[in-house]
Formats: sequence, structure tokens, C-alpha cells
Amino acid sequence: MINKCFKVNDNIFYVDEPHVSKNTFIGKPAEDTPLPTYADAADKLPKPVWDGHDDLLRCYNKTWQIAFKNLCKANPEAGFVSNFIDTAFNGYLFMWDSSFIVMFGKYASRIFNFQGTLDNFYARQHRDGFICRELCEEAAGEQFTRDDPASTGPNVMPWAEWEYFLSTGDKDRLGRVFDPLCAYHRWLMLNRSWPDGSYWSCGLACGMDNQKRLEPQYSEIMSHGFMKWIDTSAQQYLSAKLLVEMAKVLNREEEVQWLKDEAKLLESIVNNQMWSDKDQFYYDTYRDGSHSGIKSIAAYWTLLADLVSKERLDGFVAHLDNEKEFKRPNRVPTLSADAAGYDNDKGGYWNGAVWAPTNYMVLRGLHDHGYDKLAHEIAQDFLHHVVEVFKVTGTVHENYGPETPKPGSRRGDFVGWTGLAPISILFEYIFGIHPDAQARKITWHVNCLERHGIQRYPLGDATVELICEARNSQDEKPVIHVKSDLPVTVEVIWNGTTEIITA
Repeated sequence: MINKCFKVNDNIFYVDEPHVSKNTFIGKPAEDTPLPTYADAADKLPKPVWDGHDDLLRCYNKTWQIAFKNLCKANPEAGFVSNFIDTAFNGYLFMWDSSFIVMFGKYASRIFNFQGTLDNFYARQHRDGFICRELCEEAAGEQFTRDDPASTGPNVMPWAEWEYFLSTGDKDRLGRVFDPLCAYHRWLMLNRSWPDGSYWSCGLACGMDNQKRLEPQYSEIMSHGFMKWIDTSAQQYLSAKLLVEMAKVLNREEEVQWLKDEAKLLESIVNNQMWSDKDQFYYDTYRDGSHSGIKSIAAYWTLLADLVSKERLDGFVAHLDNEKEFKRPNRVPTLSADAAGYDNDKGGYWNGAVWAPTNYMVLRGLHDHGYDKLAHEIAQDFLHHVVEVFKVTGTVHENYGPETPKPGSRRGDFVGWTGLAPISILFEYIFGIHPDAQARKITWHVNCLERHGIQRYPLGDATVELICEARNSQDEKPVIHVKSDLPVTVEVIWNGTTEIITA
């Protein structure tokens, strides 16, 4: 198909992206349904059970209370088409934040369509596939023009949609988001890549605004620094990989060869040019081909994307368990403690602070590669700090200090992506419960010794109760109670042993 050049006004030209013509969110009437309140939702939400952890359970309930307070109606004057949860930042809806927010919102999707938050980005997609990363909630305004280095990214919406699919099995939604996601991926490929196929970004566009990872002559916030960015390259690989998986589910595999080709190219670039054998780590690469030498949490997008070969896994993961690097009292700081820019007090925003979204990314990567014990330890440390701060402040915060239980920034009531900590991280990496709605199956890595579990757990169209009785040791076989209103399979894993339970 030959793309058509379309002139918008005297100064702007677009080249039409074919997938955009299939974007059904564009022109969709704005949703006009009432918003639920926390009072409406409280007795319908999943209910965690964990004996002896009352403060955590209070934090969990408070998080949902704040989340429901942040729900907003779709404003047609802003070009919004779906009710949404506000980013809780500045009156703009953020692509990066929203993608992580819906990853805990999926657990309340029967009460409010949190996933619909992303509809508003698809509805504002430009004819060439571009989507601005910040959308004004009050009027049809975008924070950046598409040629601004900070205009868009990071591309994690495919991951957010895939996680929702695993939890709900909603194939219809997968079919609707596939085309806008393909169009956006191609825009990035055409406009944010270097000639060799690697990707660039900047501090704002990568989401880690002020992290000190560029050479000193460049702006850490607004410049790409002529650098190959490890997180952006890995995210594009992950996007390509997930879009191929979506195509398989949707029987559209004949359309994604270009994504397979790009994934193959990115795999070669990341592993041949951005990996240090000496340090067993992935680095950003400077203009002259040298490695930055700065250990950033950005590198762990390669683990989530499944770019790390088996022979490199243990060495790469070991940095997360090194007390001189990422194993600080509060895990995981966004910058290694041995980096020159590391802030050991409040974390200097992205220079050592601990953030729920990056931790969630690390935990999922560890889980996917069998490091469940380490994932559980990291989740415990992080959630402990979140709850300790909650006990003092009564709320959750944008980020946290890496050394002692304190907020990293002043912004509280941040739900916002910090809702991941007492909801998704609790369910998935403390309790170890992971869904596969298509197979109507739950995999449960039992880690806790106290009585624990979840009531009213949503799995596709089933509602499940999962309770594990208290144990004396990790060796003791867990006593599991499963109730469900539809047939489900639960694979229980503990201390290297597996048992299948059907209910």
C-alpha cells in the first residue's frame, strides 16, 4: 500500500499510516456514564487476607479510596472518549503513568473500566501514528509537538494491554487496540531510531526525567545526547514481541513480519553493542560506541523483554542482589549506589529513589525467568518501606528514599502508579498469584508463612477465593482452599514442589 502525504496546514505535513485508518477510537463519542465511588466499590473489590499485617491492609484500602477519588469523566472538548483515572500530577494525562496505573486497575475492571484510560491516547492518535505522551484534560491540547524530543514515550502501552488480556481474557479489546499500537510502534521506528535501528530518547520521553545517564555536555532532561538508549531499545523489542503475540491471538500473523524483522535486529544490537562482558551489564552507548558505565534500572527492561541469554542471566541479575549497587535497604533504587550521581537521602527523583513502576518492571522480569525467590525478597523490602511511610503519613507517595523509610518527593496521595505497590505487587510478588484468564488458570508461588490469600479475586469471568493456611516453614506443604463460581485450575508451587488443584 502506498502511503499518502496529507497537508494539515501551511506548516505541518503527515504521511498517512495505514493502521490508523483502522483505529476505531478516533471519532468515538465520549462516554457518558456515571462514575462509581469508593463506597460503591468497597465490598466488590478483591479483598486480601494476610494475618498480622493490618497496616498493609489499611494501606491497600486507602489506595483504592484515593484511586476512586481520582476518576474523571470523559471530556469531549479535550477529545477524550472514555472515563479515566487521572494521573494525579498536573492536569494532563500521562502515557507512561497511565500504562502502569491500569496494571493495578485491572483488578477492579468489573467496577470501573480503568483500561479505558488508554482509549484517550488512541483517540488522539495523529494520522501518521504519533501519540503525544501528555494530553490536556480540559481542552484539545497536547503538551508537545510531535517533533519535540520529549513529545512521546516510553512505549509500554502494549505491555499494559497484554497484562489486561492475561487478567481478563478480553479478546475484543485486544482486537481494537492492535491497530493503534502498530501505528504508534511504526511512528517510533521511523522517527526515534538511529540509522542502525537502535533507539534514542531523552529524560522526559523515557520517563526518568533527570537521571544522570548522559555525557555532561548534554541536557539530561531534553537531549538525546546522540546516545543509544538501552530502555527505549528494549521497550521497542518488547512492543514488537507482544504485538506479534497479539497477532497470533487475533489471527493476523501475516501482518507482522516487519515487527519480527525489527525484533531480530534489535536483539542483535542490544546484545552485541550494549552488553559489557566485563561488568555483566547492559549500558547506554555513547556516540563513539563506548558504554556509559552508568548502571541504571533502565537496563532491566532487557530482562522483561526476554533479551538476556541464559548464560548471561545470573551475572546480570546478581547486580540486584549486590549491596554496593541495587541492594539497598529499600529495593530497587533507580540508579546504582556506586554511580556518581546517586542520592542516598531522598533519591534525587530518578537518581536513586525507589519507584513503584520500575520495581514492577523488575519484578515481572525476575518472575518470567524463574527468579521468584529474589522477586519475593525485593517486593517484601519495598512494600515494607511503603507501609512504614504510610503509618507515619497516612498515604502513599510518588517515590521513596533508598536508604530509610521516607518519601522521596513531597507528592502524596499518589494513585498514580504507586497504587501498584499495595495492590499488584502484593498480589503478584508477595502472595505470588498470577492469572491466565484464557486458560482460566492461576499459578500460585506460595511464599508467605502466615495465613494469606485473596477473596473476590477476578479471573476473566470467574470470581475466585484463594486462601493458604499458616505454615511453620517453607518446607511444609501449604493447605490451600479454593472456591470459584466457575471451573478454575490452580497450580500451587512451593519450595520446588508443584500441586494442581481444580475447583
